[in-house]
Amino acid sequence: MTTNVLILCTHNSARSVLGEGMFNHWAQTLGIDARAYSAGSTPSGRINPMAVEVLERAGIDTSSYRSKSWDEFSKPDAPTMRVVITVCDSAAQETCPYWPGSPVQVHWGYPDPSNVGTTPDDKRAAFESTRQVIGERMHTLANVPFETLNDAQLRTLLETL
Repeated sequence: MTTNVLILCTHNSARSVLGEGMFNHWAQTLGIDARAYSAGSTPSGRINPMAVEVLERAGIDTSSYRSKSWDEFSKPDAPTMRVVITVCDSAAQETCPYWPGSPVQVHWGYPDPSNVGTTPDDKRAAFESTRQVIGERMHTLANVPFETLNDAQLRTLLETL
């Protein structure tokens, strides 16, 4: 059975999208039956172009990516999530909706690369650095033996990653 992971950030325009892209890249590369999705509490309606640029430079197809509400994943017909990860501090502070299946929830905060630097090169470097840091953690997550862990064990493990 596919392990589904939902990555949340308030606007679903950068960090959550980087997490989705990197987790799915690693799951596919490693042959893991897992899938990441991303969403936001108040989606911006667009993916930050710098997030798209750094993912595409890493060889990740972003053509199907879009900024979307987390409400899509709280509906009865939505994929059942095993894990929900918040990646920005404002999303961690918000009350999340009820998630079908009661997934394990964890917060992995990252600074917003949109707020770094003043030049396009500075911002590009911040996005690339964020992609790499998130990518490393998503690689570790993709290697988690989901099927052998109960929720308490999984939560404990995810809090240490």
